[in-house]
Amino acid sequence: MEDKKTTYFGGIKETAKSLLTGMGVTWKEYFTPKITEQYPENRKTVHISARHRGTLIMPHDEEGKNKCVACLMCESACPNGTIRIKWDNVVTPDGKKKRLLQDYVYDLGDCMFCQLCVNACNYDAIHFSNSFEHSVFNRNVLVEHLNNPPTEEEMKQYAENAKKAEEAKAAAAKAKAEAEAAKAKAEAEAANNVETTKAEEEK
Repeated sequence: MEDKKTTYFGGIKETAKSLLTGMGVTWKEYFTPKITEQYPENRKTVHISARHRGTLIMPHDEEGKNKCVACLMCESACPNGTIRIKWDNVVTPDGKKKRLLQDYVYDLGDCMFCQLCVNACNYDAIHFSNSFEHSVFNRNVLVEHLNNPPTEEEMKQYAENAKKAEEAKAAAAKAKAEAEAAKAKAEAEAANNVETTKAEEEK
């Protein structure tokens, strides 16, 4: 609503005051020394905030292992379908089953850097780096495989673990069946002895 108390000359005064305020800011910035970043020559010295979300990475230890357990939480949290996880069920040396990450596919071209995947990860297996140079001529280059796939030796070891687990399971089932058969035989013999004893007593 217009202020009815403002006079014609009062409006001119307010307009002039607003104009002078804006010009004051403009002249102040005009005489402020400028700092020009000579990119890309300053790649080694340019400051990038640690909170900058450049690209998703998966840290690995000295042995090339990562913390991902293929729980699929990050894939489920991604609103764009940027992450696709391939995994297999394997058997550990102690006979337990677990998920093994085979391929962690990340499409940087579809990522909107919302960080929901990082927040959903309970194992601190992924995070964003502050890398920002992603200009390419082919979008297929932006599809990255973040993990080191398991080696053939590791897969052979998991297969051996599964074989041993199946053999142990079969041996346990066989032992159980034999124990049940022996128990049934003993019960049958005991029942037969009881019947024989009764028959002899009746005679």
